[in-house]
Amino acid sequence: MRSFDLTPLLRSSIGFENLGRLADFATRDEGSAYPPYNIEKLGENEYRIQMAIAGFSEDELELIVQENSLIVTGRAAEDEGEREFLHRGIGKRAFERRFQLADVIKVTEATFENGLLNIGLVREIPEHKKPRKIHIGGENRPKAIEGENAKGVKAKKAA
Repeated sequence: MRSFDLTPLLRSSIGFENLGRLADFATRDEGSAYPPYNIEKLGENEYRIQMAIAGFSEDELELIVQENSLIVTGRAAEDEGEREFLHRGIGKRAFERRFQLADVIKVTEATFENGLLNIGLVREIPEHKKPRKIHIGGENRPKAIEGENAKGVKAKKAA
């Protein structure tokens, strides 16, 4: 029997465990692992995606939230002059990275500092989806309607 490694499914999805969507997302060919990234859980409802994109400037990056996807795109600008490299070890190539987001995950901020793109996410659960306690008996129990007994027959008034 084969065992399945689910880590590729979980590393680019934030805030939900819908296995059907995750399996579909994982079967698509993403190409390379460039640029490298981390997904951190900062608190109960806070997350951060941190991408290492050395060599890019802020105007070469684009973040788009579309439906339940966060799309991060980097377009390398053309070098203005002739540059001769003896060794080119900093990979600055165009990329597009997609992250699947749950319905309750919202992108709150994006900062770019020291070659790291930080994208702040927060989980905002609507009031109707939050758990609520249901009381048994007590106040929520239906009350008898005055003037009728249990069988729906009008009660006789005692004189």
